Amino acid sequence: MQVPDLTSVLGPIPWAVVGAVATRLYMPERTTRDMDVAIGTEDALEVRRRLAEAGFVYQGELSIGGSSWLSAEDIFVDVLEVAEIWFAQALSEAQHNRDSQGIPVLPLPYLVLMKFQAGRVQDLADVTRMLGQASDAVVDAVRDLFAQYSPADLEDLESLVILGRMEMQPPQANGEQHD
Repeated sequence: MQVPDLTSVLGPIPWAVVGAVATRLYMPERTTRDMDVAIGTEDALEVRRRLAEAGFVYQGELSIGGSSWLSAEDIFVDVLEVAEIWFAQALSEAQHNRDSQGIPVLPLPYLVLMKFQAGRVQDLADVTRMLGQASDAVVDAVRDLFAQYSPADLEDLESLVILGRMEMQPPQANGEQHD
């Protein structure tokens, strides 16, 4: 799916793709009807102004903090306004972590933390699929980030790692099944 590149619209304002469009960098792409981007809360008013000037049509407020817009290509763009203490570093690293379209994507450890904190079923499913395909070094980086910013959730993270790796295992030969 081709999505709008907001680089020319947002200029120097740091932003990154999150949500389904971001996950395609870490797992097989899944169908989505919108593009979710994240910005720091301090940039919210300027981002809204720039989107409106670029012809995006305001659709309303998001219940999770942020706003929804419609592009000229009829693609919904949800702009999440994030105030987490770790988010500035995540955005900085995203500027060097780009997908095949050249769009900045939140690095996997931060994307996992963000999706885990959102707690929606689809977000947790994405987390298991991404972690199931991640290298041991990347999973360790996710663990380190959780140890720093969400230590109470380390046990739940380990469960998601196990589930993701189980899902990614190849089918058993000779019709063997596991319970």
